[in-house]
This record gives sequence, C-alpha cells and structure tokens, in this order.
Amino acid sequence: MIKYTLAFLLAAASCIPTAVAYNVLIIGGTRFSGAALWKELHDRGHSVTVYNRGKTMPKVVAPHRETEDELSARVAAATFLAGDRADADAVSSLVNPSDYDYVFDMNARERSDVDPWVNVFKQSSGNRLKQYVFMSSAGVYLKSDELPHMERDPTDPKSRHKGKLDSEDLLQKSGLPWCSFRPTYICGPGNYNPVERYFFERVDCNRPVCIPGHGQHLTGLGHVYDLAVAMANVIDRTDKTTGKVYNVQNIQAITFDGVAKAAAKVSGKGSVKIVHYEPKEIDFGDKKAFPMRPQHFFTSPLEAMKDLDWTPKYDTVESIMRDAYENDFVHVKAAGKLKGDFSCDELVLQHVGKAVVA
Repeated sequence: MIKYTLAFLLAAASCIPTAVAYNVLIIGGTRFSGAALWKELHDRGHSVTVYNRGKTMPKVVAPHRETEDELSARVAAATFLAGDRADADAVSSLVNPSDYDYVFDMNARERSDVDPWVNVFKQSSGNRLKQYVFMSSAGVYLKSDELPHMERDPTDPKSRHKGKLDSEDLLQKSGLPWCSFRPTYICGPGNYNPVERYFFERVDCNRPVCIPGHGQHLTGLGHVYDLAVAMANVIDRTDKTTGKVYNVQNIQAITFDGVAKAAAKVSGKGSVKIVHYEPKEIDFGDKKAFPMRPQHFFTSPLEAMKDLDWTPKYDTVESIMRDAYENDFVHVKAAGKLKGDFSCDELVLQHVGKAVVA
C-alpha cells in the first residue's frame, strides 16, 4: 500500500497519465540523461530494456534521488542487451521489434547510428511501435537575429550536430511514428559535460571566472530531471507528438555572467570575479576554453509544455545550479575527481593583464 501511494504521488507530481505499463527500449541508458530517463520510466512502472555496449555500469543517478538499494532494484527489473548500436547485424539479432511499444534513442550522433533501428522496425510484420523518441539537440538551429528559437526555425546544415539533423530527417521519411527532443544545455547531477562544473570549479578555488565577450549573451539551461519527465510524458500522448520536435530548457534564459553569479550564490561564496575577453585574440590550441557557444542561444519550451502537460520543476537557473552543486559537485570534489585544469584561464589572464569584477 505504501509503495502504491508513493507511485501515485510521483505520477501526480509529474503530470503522468495513470495508464498502462509498457515495454520500452532505451538505447544508451547508463549515463546522465539516459540514466535519468531509465529511472523515470522504471518509477512509472514500465518494463525497461537497456541496449548499449555494456561498458558502463549503472550508477545511482543522484544521492538525493536514489539509494543503492533502489538502484539494485531498478537494475534487477531491467533487461540488458549488449551490442554496437550502429552494427546492423547486432541490432537485428538482439532486438525483436514486436517486443517494444516505445523506443527512446538517447545517444545517436550520426544517421548511420539510427539506420539499423529504422530498418529493423520497418521490416517487422509484428511491429507494435507507438513512438520512436529521439534525443536531438537545439544546436541544430541556424544562428538567428530572432530569439528564442522555435521548433519551426531554420536549421543549420553545417551544424556540428548535423548528424542529429540527418537522423531526424531519416525518421521523418521512414514512415515510423517518431518525435524528437532538442534540449539546450542539460545540467544536473551526473553531467559529464563540464557546463555548470566549469563555473563551480573556479568559484570554489576563488579564481576569476573567464567569460568570452561581454558576458551578456543569453543562454538556455535545463535540468536533466525535467528532460527525463518531458520525454517520458510522450507515452500515451502520441496523438499529439508524432512527427514533431520539441525544445526543452528552463522557461527563462540567463546571461553568462548570471550563471557565474548563480554559481557563487549557491556555493556560499557570495561574490565572484569575472574576466571578459575576446576569444579570437587568444590561441587556445585544441582546448575548449569555455563550455558554451559565445552567442545568444536559447529556445522556447512552450510547445513541449502544451503537448506533454509538462512544466519544468527546476524553473530557475539558481534551482538548477543549486541541485548540481549540492548533489554532484561537492561529491565529485570529495572524491578527488575534479580536473583542475585552468590552463586556458591562465592564457586569458595573461592576455587581459588582470582580473576585473563584473
């Protein structure tokens, strides 16, 4: 009875339709957004199969969200298929398409990653697929003078995310029921991309935060938990979602300087020194000096909110950064796993001459 009550409350909090449990297949599933989605689907009572290379062991998604015992229960309830997702023979031999109602493709980068899956599901006579849910990126949009980016906006065929754009095109032409998610910068516990950690590492060491340009570029952040809820909410809403793409991020944008200040606030530092620089004036070699593109880059999530009955729980950048700090950064630091690489910062400081307070 207690377990049922908790499930009911979780469903109500996430705007989850109290419906049937489905067989779902996650391609990926053991890192960051894939792991968060796996947990969300498991918590809703769905039967989850995880397909990946089997090289990454499942971990607790965050210490405040899952205990080791709960992780063990989630793993025990899942089915695992180990194979190369781009290997057509492996996919066709391991995956029975008639077993799955929903597929969540979390880690495709190129069209060739998706080809085998489209072929398997198209060729199946017993196909019961209700939706192929694809993880794309807001990075596919063409740079624009008009923001926020809307789903109808032109895309950039030369984007570094061209592979995801090509994959969306493949799905659109496949005849399969599909939809796609285009998040901006995903943040939260378990993030292997140094988005929020870039700011935390510098604030924690009382170092200046080096920011390209004037610091007033607006960017969009979103929490990994909110992304997982939005994607899971596709279930039983395919009458609305089929053939559509959805932007996902927090409902507001924030400046780069604002992110640095939020990092200082949630970490208890209070204030932060910010150094602005012109990135074209400094040779960083092959290193990435800053984790975000130095331009305005944010989207409107209104379409997802409407179709998916979804509202971000982490609705401010401060709430996103606080969760990332308290439930990820401090643990990574305690484990001695911070990189501590400030070599690009040193080049900036040498070029600028001295740090200035923004």
